Amino acid sequence: MYRVWNFVTNYSLLLISGALLALVWANVDAASYHHFVEFTLWDHAPIGHAHYDANGMVEHRTLTLHYLVNDVLMAFFFAIAAKEVWEAVILKNGSLRGKKAATPLFATAGGMLGPIAVYLGLAMVMGSDVFDAVKNGWAIPTATDIAFSYLVGRMVFGAGHPAVRFLLLLAIADDAAGLVILAIFYPSGALAPQWLLLSLGAAVAVFLLANWLPRYLDRGKQERPNSTWMREKLGFWPYALAACFSWFGFQEAGIHPALGLLPIVPTIPHADRAFGIFSEAESHLTDLLNHIEHLLKHPVEIVLFFFGLLNAGVEFSAISEPTWLVLMGLIVGKPVGILIFGVIGAHVLRLGLPAGMRTIDLLVVGCVAAIGFTVSLFVASVAFDAGPVQDAAKMGALFSFGAAAISIFAGILTRVQKQHL
Repeated sequence: MYRVWNFVTNYSLLLISGALLALVWANVDAASYHHFVEFTLWDHAPIGHAHYDANGMVEHRTLTLHYLVNDVLMAFFFAIAAKEVWEAVILKNGSLRGKKAATPLFATAGGMLGPIAVYLGLAMVMGSDVFDAVKNGWAIPTATDIAFSYLVGRMVFGAGHPAVRFLLLLAIADDAAGLVILAIFYPSGALAPQWLLLSLGAAVAVFLLANWLPRYLDRGKQERPNSTWMREKLGFWPYALAACFSWFGFQEAGIHPALGLLPIVPTIPHADRAFGIFSEAESHLTDLLNHIEHLLKHPVEIVLFFFGLLNAGVEFSAISEPTWLVLMGLIVGKPVGILIFGVIGAHVLRLGLPAGMRTIDLLVVGCVAAIGFTVSLFVASVAFDAGPVQDAAKMGALFSFGAAAISIFAGILTRVQKQHL
């Protein structure tokens, strides 16, 4: 395992700072906070929140600060997540290829089905009125925040423990499933899937013209003149242009545009190896995909600060049933689901666990994975309209930080032996 501490620390501190500032601001002066969040940057803009006429057609769009961060700038965060998922799946030594990924994938399924079952089950117990009000938020507790979970996982297991690698595989797979859920179950408006042809066309065109064609022309030429010219003269700009078209296609299709860069990521030239999520060792890789990721590193950290600032501002008076449903889904459903499905994968199907990892470690991994925060906040913002239900669900996502303390206690209780690099 290569060191990722610097990035994770920066990411965590900025995001936490934004979230804490939002909480204080919203509880001191809620009116000014919400005015800031929904500040209009450009009315009648080509991008932004859609306003519909009587026939259900888009009349005009309004670009607000919230839309700029959540729907435009967060696309870079999801692009980085997609890059890690893509490499884990496509590379020969990818972490989500072959038998080594089988048990983590089973555990991931449990880590999503468990929270859904707890969330919806408790909602049904609370009555039909509560169930009807909260049922659309079933995906909120399925999320795992990779960076925070990794940070806590190192604290509990030590950087060299195989459970940390298991946790990373699970979190990457969880992210991949989460992207699919967002795209399918949480459209941002009326669906117009024909617009996805624009995204597909942009991806195919940039791959053929900027990736495949230079390599094809360079076949048999050791100096690779065409590929070198493309890299030195044009760099990432063809992919940035394609990303704009793809993002716009997602917006017009009614699919959440924060996912709009996903079709472009696989088209970018990448190395034949990867060291793991946000690894400093990847700075030694000179392929364009890793180069772009490292260019985005600091901007994305700043974006995450504003994401926390614009989404975590919830008044404590908003705490209600959705808060506890999200929280129970995370801190109960996650560990139980990961343990049960992990046992099925490792022992019933005999796929095994990594050497040095015990069965009871699955429970501790589940506790660590219960930190939903970033993606849970994001899903809450798209699952519910702005209002008390959304605010209450967001509070549950914020409270999932408590899973860190639970994880440390679970590690002590199960006598985890820390392993350092």
